[in-house]
Amino acid sequence: MHQPGWLSGAFHFVIIAVAIQAESAEVWPYALLAMAAVSFIAWVANYRRYRQIHDLPTSKVASAAQGYVELAGHADMVAGELISSQLSFTPCCWYSYEIEEKTSNDKWQTVDSGKSVKHFFLVDDTGRCVISPDGAEVLTHDHKSWQEGDRRYNEWLLLPKGVLYAIGEFATSTAAAISTRDERADTGALLAEWKQDQKQLLERFDLDRDGKVDMKEWELARLQARREVRKQHGEIQSRSVEGTHILRKPKDGRLFLLANDLPDKLGFRYRLWSWVHLNIFIVAGCAGLIML
Repeated sequence: MHQPGWLSGAFHFVIIAVAIQAESAEVWPYALLAMAAVSFIAWVANYRRYRQIHDLPTSKVASAAQGYVELAGHADMVAGELISSQLSFTPCCWYSYEIEEKTSNDKWQTVDSGKSVKHFFLVDDTGRCVISPDGAEVLTHDHKSWQEGDRRYNEWLLLPKGVLYAIGEFATSTAAAISTRDERADTGALLAEWKQDQKQLLERFDLDRDGKVDMKEWELARLQARREVRKQHGEIQSRSVEGTHILRKPKDGRLFLLANDLPDKLGFRYRLWSWVHLNIFIVAGCAGLIML
């Protein structure tokens, strides 16, 4: 699963590795207390996610109330808007990638990473909803990993027609328009995505081939991004008769989650990790205080 490392306890291994390298028994009480602190935060975060998944009823797109909702269906691409993953060029609805390079001391260091922010659809038996993935926590089983020389490549995907579960802020607008604010935000997100691939950015917009994108060239990039966003919005609107449904990151900071698992499995996983971290918090915290 592609998820923040602190939720599953990956940071504990970092703390243990640092304590071992220190080669001093005096470090261990503080390492245990640090593990307890991380587990306390992870316990609260995992339990919060479990409660939000458990307490929210699954809504249908056509009848979902405006506001914070849970949806389930399958993913689908917007027609005419091909999304290909950054590394393997796999057609997908969403991707995230990470490139790591082996350092002189045989450790892996991240040298490049990024994720897609382009819109796609969640489709159920009543209709379709636009997913704006910017700011989402994405959990997916579709993972590719390979190594070439001293570089390691990782890619996570949400594939078309695959199961899609989502929690976020649901809103319906008339087919007449997607707001100027949404257009501005989507244009900025698309430009940020382009900037992650400097080579392609220079190929497209470095007109004088001086190795950089100057102010005039950047303005051309901005206009092109705006055209692509308007085209995408127009395609989305053309598929909606009564209105455009969109799911995006809640403004109040609540969980915005996308996953290719069903809610029962996700809820069970978060509940399990919450109990694991609660036990680590108690055991590591007590042991660290005793050793001080």
